[in-house]
Amino acid sequence: MSESTTTVLDRILAETREALERRKRERPLPVSSGGESRPDARAHRFRDALRGEGEGEGEGEGMGVIAEFKRRSPSAGALHERPDLARIVSAYERGGAVAVSVLTEGPNFAGALEDLSAARAACALPLLRKDFIVDPYQLHEALAAGADAVLLIVAALAPVDLAALHRTAGELGLDVLVEVHDRRELQGALELGAAIVGINNRDLRDFSVELARTETLMHEVPQGVITVSESGIHSSEQVRRLRECGVNAVLVGESLMRSPDPAAALRALSATALT
Repeated sequence: MSESTTTVLDRILAETREALERRKRERPLPVSSGGESRPDARAHRFRDALRGEGEGEGEGEGMGVIAEFKRRSPSAGALHERPDLARIVSAYERGGAVAVSVLTEGPNFAGALEDLSAARAACALPLLRKDFIVDPYQLHEALAAGADAVLLIVAALAPVDLAALHRTAGELGLDVLVEVHDRRELQGALELGAAIVGINNRDLRDFSVELARTETLMHEVPQGVITVSESGIHSSEQVRRLRECGVNAVLVGESLMRSPDPAAALRALSATALT
């Protein structure tokens, strides 16, 4: 990869590590934190929801939607003038989302860990911490803030670090959405034993979007692995296409965040796909 195609991801990762080191200095993990884990009653809520085994309104109706709360993105800018997290997340739950993704990265997405805690207070759905996770400290943060799952991005991590974080997340009782962008990354995720694979249609190296990325890579995903298509999804026809090629769930943020009625937008997005 050339320097020009890695600039965006490299910059975000550098900012992530800088902010992380500051938080670690300000709030070191207690010695006992290594033994905490998610209660058995909440284990695998995220995974089960994607399989249609959860408690949400969309249970058993087909491909689920992971509705995302985020304030802005580097490619699209601000998505909502004054987003009310509790109102939006509650609307996602009413609209039939199977889970909620919360962007907690600050410099580029204007997110915060407090958003995850606020989402936990606002809804009963499984929560995914969406961030650029590079350190076990962030897994403990996610657990303490009420997350059921975390995102690990293959392109952002060396294989040994990816494996270690994946293992630690499992030990803490957190499900892991392992995100890939191409065949090589997908093979790495499968070799890791990932139970949930996210295929991001947005290339984080240059932020270009191509929905066909999911359709192409689905041919390489073995039966039994849960798949989530991420980014660039804004219509029920796209959701139908992805369902037909075997995708289990879609992660949608920008179109829902821009809508004045997120619950109705979510229902409309799912309607055609579930007929």
